[in-house]
Amino acid sequence: MKETVLITGASGGIAKVLSAKLKENYSIRFLTRKKRAENEFEWNLENQTIDEKAFENVNHIIHLAGANISEKRWSEERKKELISSRINSAKLIFETLKKNNQTIQSFISASGINYYGTETTEKIFSENDPPGNDFLSEVVIAWENSADQFYTENIAERVVKIRTAVVLYEKEGALPKISAPIKLGIGSPIGSGKQYVPWIHIDDICGIYEYALKNNELHGVYNATSPEHTTNENLTKLIAEILKKPLWMPNVPGFMLKLIFGELSTILLKGSRASSDKIQKLGYQFKFPNLKMALEDLLKKQ
Repeated sequence: MKETVLITGASGGIAKVLSAKLKENYSIRFLTRKKRAENEFEWNLENQTIDEKAFENVNHIIHLAGANISEKRWSEERKKELISSRINSAKLIFETLKKNNQTIQSFISASGINYYGTETTEKIFSENDPPGNDFLSEVVIAWENSADQFYTENIAERVVKIRTAVVLYEKEGALPKISAPIKLGIGSPIGSGKQYVPWIHIDDICGIYEYALKNNELHGVYNATSPEHTTNENLTKLIAEILKKPLWMPNVPGFMLKLIFGELSTILLKGSRASSDKIQKLGYQFKFPNLKMALEDLLKKQ
């Protein structure tokens, strides 16, 4: 009998690629807003309702649900949504399992590399470093606390939190947004261009989730970021080089981004590096540790 994995955030790129990787060895289910397939089960976070059949004989839960951080300006209402979409979703799962006296083997939750704060610094952050003190740090702290309760309340035998860097994926997210203007010949670095961009190839973030699922010794928090560090300027130049497009436009001024995006602009204009030594020492081997190799693989698929 295959073990059953329940995945939230089914519409996201990670869920789609990861489920395709896992389906050979696991029985996959999804929690979705609207049921479209036999292995999908509906939930509604606003009403805090959920189809409890989703949890029948579930062994593992991979929690990827959460509103997109960079989708729109951070109004006060949007900030509440960014936090509640992560916390209330975990809370609903937790309370449903607790009510039914059900336990699971593992709860594996998405988290963010912004735990350490959105700042540009020469420090390379490890999992032992304290959190930052800005809005995104606040989001990630609450996000991880909502995952920890599964372990502290004996609902899950172990909890794994994956602090995710910028995921490079040909179909959605940062890469299409950066590569589109470059293809049109109007791309350029943003701000100073010297801000670090912690990144990870879609295959590696999914590989880390799969590794966490299969290896019971993994417990706690792990940085999911490539071992090779880059800046916004270097990332932009490499994309242009691979696409054989010129970069002649001046850098996009930071003040323009602040006018357009408000506080959200901080995630574009600032960024630090983080170390993935912890997950590597436990045996995970990156498929795409090198940025140029990763971009060549992804851009040929666009």
